[in-house]
Amino acid sequence: MGFACPKSCHCSERNGLTVVQCSSRNLEEIPSDLPHDTVSLFLSSNHITKIPNQAFKNLPWLQELDLSRNAIETVDAGAFQGVSESLRALDLSHNHMQSVPKEAFARLHAKISLSNNPWHCECTLQEVLRELRLDPETVNEVSCHTSVQEEYAGKPVIQVLDSGINFCNFHHKTTDVAMFVTMFGWFTMVIAYVIYYVRHNQEDARRHLEYLKSLPSSSQISKDFDTIST
Repeated sequence: MGFACPKSCHCSERNGLTVVQCSSRNLEEIPSDLPHDTVSLFLSSNHITKIPNQAFKNLPWLQELDLSRNAIETVDAGAFQGVSESLRALDLSHNHMQSVPKEAFARLHAKISLSNNPWHCECTLQEVLRELRLDPETVNEVSCHTSVQEEYAGKPVIQVLDSGINFCNFHHKTTDVAMFVTMFGWFTMVIAYVIYYVRHNQEDARRHLEYLKSLPSSSQISKDFDTIST
């Protein structure tokens, strides 16, 4: 049994299914009491900051979802579970997203708009975009706000990737350098300890030798004994 239309939204009918209009309603989160037969959901121009796990799990008919012009920073890995097969259009443009987990858009067949977000260009984002069907009209507006390689900041992500840049290779190189630095640090510590240990033993040996030298010899002890006897 479906829910009635949320108080903060306006609902209408399209081909026997429900269109829910919740744009510009000062919402801070996605309504949980949406009609079960919702086919289109408009949540643009609100103050939503997060898409939690299974936010739309009770909307099996959902085809169109507009979350543009919010303040979304976080998209949970299971955000679109339950609608990944039905969804045909997803608008996440003009938000505050820097990155998303690879699992968040898994199995989505929707045309997606991700433009005008402060994306951080690195390996995970590259892997996410490789699997998506981006909206061709806004694809050049998906830009690197920051990047693991600073020279690509401000450039369209697709343009950078099409030029042959592979952020995952850079990630692996960075990891390799970090491992090398760590191993070199441990090696330096081991060498320093060995040097300290050798020098410490040499000092002990020198002191022991000086102690032995300071002891009277056996011939001197015999002479002293003969002197006392006479």
